Amino acid sequence: MKKTAIVCVTNDLSTDQRVHKTCLTLEKCGYWVVEYGRLLPESKPLQRNYFILRKKLFFHSGPLFYAEYNIRLFFHLLIANVDLIFANDLDTLPAAFLAATLRGKRLIYDTHEFYTETPELVSRPTIQAIWKKIENTIFPHLTDILTVNASIAKLYSDKFHKTIMVSRNIPTSFSPDRLKSREELGLPANKRILILQGTGINVQRGAEEAVEAMQFIENAILLICGSGDVLPILKKMVEEKKLQTKVIFKDKMSFEELRQYTINSDLGLAIDKDTNLNYHFSLPNKLFDYIHSGIPTLSSGLVELRQIIDKYDIGYYIENHKPEHIATVINSIFANEKRYNTVRQNTAKAKEELCWENEEKVLISIINKK
Repeated sequence: MKKTAIVCVTNDLSTDQRVHKTCLTLEKCGYWVVEYGRLLPESKPLQRNYFILRKKLFFHSGPLFYAEYNIRLFFHLLIANVDLIFANDLDTLPAAFLAATLRGKRLIYDTHEFYTETPELVSRPTIQAIWKKIENTIFPHLTDILTVNASIAKLYSDKFHKTIMVSRNIPTSFSPDRLKSREELGLPANKRILILQGTGINVQRGAEEAVEAMQFIENAILLICGSGDVLPILKKMVEEKKLQTKVIFKDKMSFEELRQYTINSDLGLAIDKDTNLNYHFSLPNKLFDYIHSGIPTLSSGLVELRQIIDKYDIGYYIENHKPEHIATVINSIFANEKRYNTVRQNTAKAKEELCWENEEKVLISIINKK
């Protein structure tokens, strides 16, 4: 009889590729998988090869949301048929740890970022202190821990003296059966397309400056695909600065649909600001999406990003976040066509080496650990 794994996450499951890949790897390792998340008002129908359970909650954000989610998750895990509990990020860990401890079940913890140092928490010291207390209480008791890059692994290892495994959030090798044209996607055929994508288009990620920079960039548009708390600000900026013909917004979409837009773009933006520890050591998923779509990356040069971009020579850097400077760099990139073509071609080797088929070996070793 197959063992059962319950994978816990606080989002609506639809765009979280890391967790989706985790579920597929668990299946590969012989588990019957249940993915436990939540159902939002805007959630779209979702089909997976494994079982999904999306709960409709009374609260959608803030302390009451986290409390409600963890209470309901705890009681579900307390009675569910489960052999392995897989907790994603600190906001699922209280319920997962308590249920695993009470039932004597195995727990794997995957932290996708340096959670307690995110700008959303740094700006609210009282809330940050609560999450730090939760993390400091639970972390010393964990045995199977992984994260998304070596820098974050070292931060946790130094703090808690634990072995932290690294499995980067690299996409699976995927090419659409048919590549749609720009016309089919509603994109201009005769302009350069800059893309900024992700489900975390939040403050301090350079999005506001990228929009402002479009005032100084000709023959190009900025395509913003995804979701995040800064989007209402960006849309207001576009309206105020009359940039409607230069900035296009697309709501969050499936991985497969997003790949169509990314492949049709010319330059991917990953210009997060170095304003907190979480961002300083982050390795944004969009970097790998740009690589697998065969387009260069414009980066702010954060530690983990620079290591990969320099190794494969697949991108460019800004030196600051002044909109005029960003525009100057982008204009110079496209002015040097020979250099641009070389950088773009270099993504092929990076794509070959940086793929989930290689990266998931770490996850498999943790899952199959005796």
